[in-house]
Amino acid sequence: MVLRQVALPPGRRRPRLPFVAAACLFGAASALAETAPLPPAAVPNAAIAPPAEMPTAPEPKTAAPLPATQPAPDQAAEPPREAKKLSRELPPLVLAKISQDPTPTLTPSTFLDTLRMADRYQAIVQAGGWPSVPAGLSLKPGDRNPAVAVLRRRLAVTEDLAADAPASDLMDEALVAALKRFQQRHGLPETGLLGPMTVKALNVPAAIRQRQLAASAARLMGSKFPFGERYVVANIPSATVEAVERGSVARRYVAVVGKPDRASPLVETRITNVNFNPTWTVPVSLIKKDIIPHMRKDPGYLAKMHIRMLDGQGNEVQPTAIDWSTEKAVNYTVRQDPGFDNSLGQVRIDMPNRHAVYMHDTPSKSLFSRTARFHSSGCVRVAEVKGLVAWLLEGTPGPNGPGTVWGPIEIETGIATGERRDIKLAKPVPVTFVYLTGYATPDGRAHFRDDVYGLDSPSGAPAKPEADVAATASITPAPAMPGPATAKPVPSKPAAKPVASPAPAPAAPRPVTAPKAPPTAVNPRT
Repeated sequence: MVLRQVALPPGRRRPRLPFVAAACLFGAASALAETAPLPPAAVPNAAIAPPAEMPTAPEPKTAAPLPATQPAPDQAAEPPREAKKLSRELPPLVLAKISQDPTPTLTPSTFLDTLRMADRYQAIVQAGGWPSVPAGLSLKPGDRNPAVAVLRRRLAVTEDLAADAPASDLMDEALVAALKRFQQRHGLPETGLLGPMTVKALNVPAAIRQRQLAASAARLMGSKFPFGERYVVANIPSATVEAVERGSVARRYVAVVGKPDRASPLVETRITNVNFNPTWTVPVSLIKKDIIPHMRKDPGYLAKMHIRMLDGQGNEVQPTAIDWSTEKAVNYTVRQDPGFDNSLGQVRIDMPNRHAVYMHDTPSKSLFSRTARFHSSGCVRVAEVKGLVAWLLEGTPGPNGPGTVWGPIEIETGIATGERRDIKLAKPVPVTFVYLTGYATPDGRAHFRDDVYGLDSPSGAPAKPEADVAATASITPAPAMPGPATAKPVPSKPAAKPVASPAPAPAAPRPVTAPKAPPTAVNPRT
């Protein structure tokens, strides 16, 4: 009898199970978040975004049974290959590119420097302005084009390019450097490439640039901001936050500021506290606009978002006890618990002011990668906010009392507890929200940003910042929030039209009181 050798089949491989990404709105990646599930894409322009649905893992495929005539595979002969491990780390945070220039946007001399610059630009206007670069022109270093001569003349007018630079149709090294200087002054990516955004900025008429300088100076008039050695500036048109120390920018942060219909107000106050794992009290306006409509569609919405309702005595009220077909919910305090999906993220920077706005973290970080970052409802969201917190807490005793500090590890540990913690700064830090679409720095350069709120136009409402009294701290919400009748912004008087050269004297532009922000300004998410 002849025995036939039957070839053994290859070893079975263990089926690979797909990784299930849980919905998560956690902040920047850290050692504490290495085991956290990956977050879904943030949903922009959603006042209070519901948690994303968790995808379900498909069932693993079962290997087909072997024929009865074949022996079981020899696992020892060919060991199964180990499934490739998937990374559970959060993807890196992508931020928009911003200037690294250490010169602060706002200094004690900014007001006078900007007035003088407005006078210089008025002289440019009277001399005929500057030539327009052909629309659609696209150039890179080394290119030759007859329109390069126009670009050279344009950059020479604003002294980005030396007036005695040799004429040429070549995008040479000197011209590329001049273009980068122009881009830096206008908040554009400093690429040295001529593209649509740069062409658009080049072709803004000189008269409009002069008006931006004059209007910005008028908004600074009467300011009593106490600069000191350390202060914080948020320039709304730039959508950036600067931590200034001893006359230089220690760190500039990407920010998201108020959208045009929910503008960030002008503020001068002091940062007094930093809050870990803050709660968020929903303003009355958003209870009407967002909470009530959501509850009418989905009665379980509040529970999903970890939002509680409290009566006047602080007792929790079940949502089922509320008639959501009416607006009776505005009579209750609606508060979101601390957590990954809290609208304020993991950190709030408290700065008492009459507008009840502040700076804070956010679970929705995708907007930090955009060039235009005007999406909040008045508050200022700060990218990499823990770095700003560490800077603010310098000199404040750490978690273990005198002799300890609030370093990165201590901050992460304090947040990781999940419990709310309010830390009072040993020395309050001055902070201001300004609206400077045109301003000058002590080195004689003029900087420009887009007038996103339309305040520079003659019919706009430029307003000077007002010193705020520390009476409306966001740590403890007011017992009764204003209703819509008192929440409407107070119309301000129209600003005076910027005057021609000579530059407006300090008393010439008529200061206007800043309009009161609607209560929706305290909503940090849009």
